[in-house]
Order: sequence, then structure tokens, then C-alpha cells
Amino acid sequence: MTGISITVALYRFGSFLLKRIPSSWLTPIQRFSAVIATKASREKRYLVGRHLTRVYGRPIPQKELDIKINQTFENYARYWIDSARITELSNFEIDSGFTVEGFEHIENAWITGTGPILALPHLGGWEWAGRWLICCPKYEVTVVVEEQDPPELFEFLMKYRKAFGMNVVPLGPNAGKEVIKALKANHVVCLLCDRDIEGNGIEVDFFGETTTVPAGPATLALRTGAHIIPVAVYQRDSSHHAVVCPPIIAKRSGRLRESITEVTQELMHVFEELIRAAPEQWHLMQPNWESDRLALKEILNK
Repeated sequence: MTGISITVALYRFGSFLLKRIPSSWLTPIQRFSAVIATKASREKRYLVGRHLTRVYGRPIPQKELDIKINQTFENYARYWIDSARITELSNFEIDSGFTVEGFEHIENAWITGTGPILALPHLGGWEWAGRWLICCPKYEVTVVVEEQDPPELFEFLMKYRKAFGMNVVPLGPNAGKEVIKALKANHVVCLLCDRDIEGNGIEVDFFGETTTVPAGPATLALRTGAHIIPVAVYQRDSSHHAVVCPPIIAKRSGRLRESITEVTQELMHVFEELIRAAPEQWHLMQPNWESDRLALKEILNK
């Protein structure tokens, strides 16, 4: 068995095991995983601290910041544990552990005949948004996913999502065409869009500092008339709760790029409020602003 095959086998075994162990074991596992992760990556711990300070908008005393950093890693560990467990959960179990407010915004957009774009930050348990929607047979769900290493694990997760009826589009050059096709077919499209993974995003102000984020939601909405609906899925004690915000209606005003920037900036302002509601659930552990890269280089050179 190759190293890659072992990774997939361990992931599948973990999914099987986590579904069957007592729920009282999950929190200790989550905390232990977080301790290992924080010890293993000084850089990520430093960046998480920077991001938390930015979100809170104030200096945070070191002792308080350390607690918040640990909570962030614990929540991230829970995300992976829940993502592993989700492959073994039935529709009934998914629905029983999920609550939502503002769902009428999705329904109202869907009945127009052009599928809505659910725009999500990497917050809480975002995987559950698409998985929960599958429980309602009338909705076709398309998700755009980042490629992961190893590729064999990515393929396994693709097959899992497809098995539940999701249409999966890998992030890449052809993603735009596939998503437009899905929106015209009235699919609900889920897009994570708070990080510029491909490096070709649009410049916006995000938490008081300039950075770039994906232009995809705004571009797709302007081309198709789809409503952009900001959504956050928060982790609760033993469940998940989704907050669905009123739609952003993309309208062309002047040049296309200017319109894309305006719509994207409006979306980021909504994301700021959603993230501020649970900063320790924002799974951002990479440099996201130019100042992060400069600060990281400085501490690594010490």
C-alpha cells in the first residue's frame, strides 16, 4: 500500500470510527488534536493571533490572545472531525443536528428560476451547508471545491460528495463555465470566497486593510442575474446553526470591473459581520494581507 493509499485508508477508517465512538470522546479528541497542531506550527499560531486581533479591532492581552488562539485551533480540529463524521451520517442525522435562520432568502432566490449563489467564508462548519441542502430533494446543489493533497484523498472526497447527490466542480480554469451552467439550471451553488487562493482576485478593504478576494461570486451574479446570498454555518455545542443573510443583488453600474469591485466589497462587509459573531471559528491560518507576509518574514528571520 502506497503512502497516499494509507492516507485515504486512514481517513476512511477515521470516518467510520468517529461515527461510532461515544460523543463524549469527541471534545477530548478535538482538544488533543488542537494541542498537537499549535505545537507543530509556530507560523500558523502567529498568523491566527494576527487575524484575531484584526477581527476584534483592538489590542488583545497576550494571555487572552493565547486562549483565543487555542480555541481557534480546537474549532478547526472540530471542523475536520465533523467533516470525517459527515461521510457516515444519514440525512435524518444531518437534519436533526442543523438549524437555520433566514432560509426564506434561499427559497425566494431559487423560485426566480436562476439558482442562488451561497457565498460562505471559511467559518465554522461550512461543509454542512451543502450537505444539509441535499436533505431537501427539490434542490440541486453544486459546490466548488479546492483541490487537496494527496490527489487520491481529493478524489475520495469528490466521490463522497457526488454519492449524496452534490454536483462537484473542482476550482480551476473551467470552473466558471460549469458554475454558470449550474446556475442556469437553477442549482444552488456554494462558493467559499474569503480567500484569494488562485491569486487573481479583486482588491477590497477587508477588516480595515486592503487585500484581494475572489471575484467569482460578483462576476457570476452580474453575468447570470443570480442572487448572492451570504451564509455562515456556526458550530454549536453538538450541532450547527446557519445564518442566511438577505441577498446582494448585483447590478451593472459603469465598467464591469468597477461593478465587480462594488459587489465584492459589499459582500466582504457582510462577511466581516458574520466573522465578528464568532472570530474563533474563522479557519484562516494563512497570510491573507500583505502586512501578514511582511510580519511573518520578520519573525522567521529572528
